[in-house]
Amino acid sequence: MKELKRILAYLKHCKKELIITISLIIVETIFELIIPFLMKDIIDIGIKQNNMQQIWISGTEIVACAIISIITGHFYSRYNAKVVTTFSYKLREEAFTKIQEFSFSNLDHFHTASLITRVTNDVMIMQNTLSGGIRPLCRAPLMLIMGVGLSFIMAPQLAWIFILFIPFLAIILFFIVKNVAPQYSKMQKNVDNLNQVVRENVTAIRTVKSYVRENYEEEKFKSANQDVMSTIRHTFRIAQLNQPSFQFVMYAVTTMILWYGAQLVHNDQIPVGALSALLSYILQVVNSLMMISNTFLLINRSFASSKRLCEIFDEIPDIRSSNDKQAVKNGKITFENVYFKYTSGSGENVLSDINLTINAGESIGILGGTGSSKSTLVSLILRLYDVTSGRVLIDDMDVKNYDLVNLRDSIAIVLQNNVLFSGTVRENLLWGNKNASDAEILEACKLACVDEFLPRLNGGLDYDLGQGGVNVSGGQKQRLCIARALLKKPKVIIFDDSTSACDMETERKIIDHIRTLKDVTNIIIAQRISSVYKADRIIIMKDGRISDIGTHDELLSRNQMYKELYDTQLGGANHESTN
Repeated sequence: MKELKRILAYLKHCKKELIITISLIIVETIFELIIPFLMKDIIDIGIKQNNMQQIWISGTEIVACAIISIITGHFYSRYNAKVVTTFSYKLREEAFTKIQEFSFSNLDHFHTASLITRVTNDVMIMQNTLSGGIRPLCRAPLMLIMGVGLSFIMAPQLAWIFILFIPFLAIILFFIVKNVAPQYSKMQKNVDNLNQVVRENVTAIRTVKSYVRENYEEEKFKSANQDVMSTIRHTFRIAQLNQPSFQFVMYAVTTMILWYGAQLVHNDQIPVGALSALLSYILQVVNSLMMISNTFLLINRSFASSKRLCEIFDEIPDIRSSNDKQAVKNGKITFENVYFKYTSGSGENVLSDINLTINAGESIGILGGTGSSKSTLVSLILRLYDVTSGRVLIDDMDVKNYDLVNLRDSIAIVLQNNVLFSGTVRENLLWGNKNASDAEILEACKLACVDEFLPRLNGGLDYDLGQGGVNVSGGQKQRLCIARALLKKPKVIIFDDSTSACDMETERKIIDHIRTLKDVTNIIIAQRISSVYKADRIIIMKDGRISDIGTHDELLSRNQMYKELYDTQLGGANHESTN
């Protein structure tokens, strides 16, 4: 319940419209309730006493009430739309903004598909709850109080029958809500799982087809889809008891009132008009209660969604930005007694006893086997993760003391898993510098060897890359990502095996171009010695530790692993031959 209150607090962004909406509902309801009371006078005075004047007066009043109800209902719809859309807009915006603040370790707490579902589907559920709930929640109490009150004024001998059935309605509603509420949470988790299956399949559709695993994926989707269907079917089977149960009570009350009321009318104890008006009130009140019972089901579903949204809001970002606006000036990097593990409950450290100084403008190569934590090491420089113990410094200042925007703007990283976005080549490259001119873009393309294939693309910089860059090859993707990074004009540039899809000649050109950049510290993580042998120093990593560090010649003379790797990859040839 407290989570729902927190989410509904976002109505503060449309408080004025909400007050107007509620006011219009109240006015509309009051005038609707007046109509049966006026109808009573038409029957008892106008028709029964053949009083045409009373018929015209009461008829005019009924028409006026109906017109006012229609007008207020129309304006209610307009203001309600403003309330609902503003509420969902602010809620969705807040959730998305909070996700942008998450560090990698925060994101590890959620499945990607679950975050997508929460920002879209769960917000939509909250929107539907608000859209379908404001009117019944405002009308029903007023209908109940005024309807029952006016019923006792007109025919107290009959009104008690309706009061007698209210506990039955409450028991029915309690039973339905109790059994349905837990199912909604299960339903959302099943939707998460379904979205995860769809997302994985669509993202990896080429791999699926190349391994001829369509049938396997179809079975996996069928299973996830079956879980969603079964949960929804079970939930709705119980929820659908709501309407027939209330209708049964409504017809039972109506039958008893007609049976007993007919006797009272026959004995002249109540007028016919009062009985007719009473039946109208009974129908209005029960219909309102039926609507509010449906609203309770919506609210119960929103409990699960509000809880899931609050889990996003309550996630505390592990990495906080400093208010110090100092920028990186030189690019000197120092690791002091650094230890790191992904979670505090993990047994072993991923990185241990890292002590390293990378001078400004220095070229560093990093080699190591799979799982040696090469990528983890460089991720600490940008504070994608924070160290467990020790310090990482840039220009002799702890990275934790930098403003995150200034820190990451000064560092460019090109990952092994290249990410391009839907749009043109130019639009993707401008991620590096949104104000870059075409001349600057073409210069970055030249350094990244993009100029070798750019003229072949239909439209050049305006070539549409498609979703995720599907219209270019893996090597072309890597080069575009490198060009995008270079447009940042960084003080530190990190290549995380980001030329693996390029041929050796292209890779050599790119790395040579990078090394011509003045006052730029460059770190190259690679699997190939040809990528790093020209570096000022080469770091060998093993099991999360620095195993050795030195120049190419030094490592070749003393490090057996490096020598074996060199002999395997380059056939023991003199490294000058690779120039």
